[in-house]
Amino acid sequence: MAAGGGIDPIHQFHIAPIVELKPFGIDLSFTNTSLWMVIVLAVVSAIMIYGSSQRAVVPGRLQSLAEMAYEFVASTMTGVMGKDGLKFFPFVFSLFMFVLASNLLGLLPGSFTVTSQIIVTAALALLVMTIVVVYGVVKHGSHFFGLFVPSGVPGWLLPFMVLIEAVSFLSRPVSLSLRLFGNMLAGHIALKVFGGFVVVLLGSGAALNYAIAPLPLLLAVALTALEVIVGILQAYVFAILTCVYLNDALHPGH
Repeated sequence: MAAGGGIDPIHQFHIAPIVELKPFGIDLSFTNTSLWMVIVLAVVSAIMIYGSSQRAVVPGRLQSLAEMAYEFVASTMTGVMGKDGLKFFPFVFSLFMFVLASNLLGLLPGSFTVTSQIIVTAALALLVMTIVVVYGVVKHGSHFFGLFVPSGVPGWLLPFMVLIEAVSFLSRPVSLSLRLFGNMLAGHIALKVFGGFVVVLLGSGAALNYAIAPLPLLLAVALTALEVIVGILQAYVFAILTCVYLNDALHPGH
């Protein structure tokens, strides 16, 4: 569970500057969010570089982890986009590993969950959609915009369908960012609340509270296990939705 102050479940999400930098009045401070993004990058880089450099016939733990992650993302992309989609493998793999490591490292005591910040998840989602639009237009030109024109629709209904498709397309980064942000935020708040119950009950000194305290503790342990599963699942969902959106850039139209 991320660091927090007392039993305030929101304190753990506060962004605090570590090194204040404000050139020309622009806030470019190095914050706890920045620090944990660097840590996530370092951890993922260490796992992949060291794991892929071993090349043992009988792989060790890090090599197995690196190979499983590589094969999992590659097979997911092939299943959604076909072999043509593997040209985006470095991008999708980097996204998947960043989100996965951020989710899991955020469960460590005293850590900070990068993906619990809407600005981070929104930036990732906008990056995905920018690549989709830029690649689609460069590769297919005006044909890319056929994505908004469903085939077989009567002429009188076509303007409404184009509007619906456009709104649906523009809502993609919103849903992509909010899904990850919401799951991480809600899970960590629940963990903080139940952890706070344990502290309050044990600190009261009442005998009855000592008997009740294990209940929220057991629930907090169960929630932690659930958060691990949710963290992995959300990284997968983010990656597979990215593949679906990139597939529209590869094969526009209905």
